[in-house]
Amino acid sequence: MSNLAIFLTVIALGAVAVVLAMGLWNMVRGGSPNRSQALMRMRVLLQLVAIVVVMGALYFSTG
Repeated sequence: MSNLAIFLTVIALGAVAVVLAMGLWNMVRGGSPNRSQALMRMRVLLQLVAIVVVMGALYFSTG
């Protein structure tokens, strides 16, 4: 894979991990359930983006 593809993959996976951690932290400290729900929905959306980035990188890296 090219350097750009690796960079985008790392960024996408990092974003998923950060939002997951924020959602879990909000639930552990007893924060707003609505905020936890919104963060988990954002996590799912970011996971979709990460999958698209990885699949796109794999598609364009093969001849």
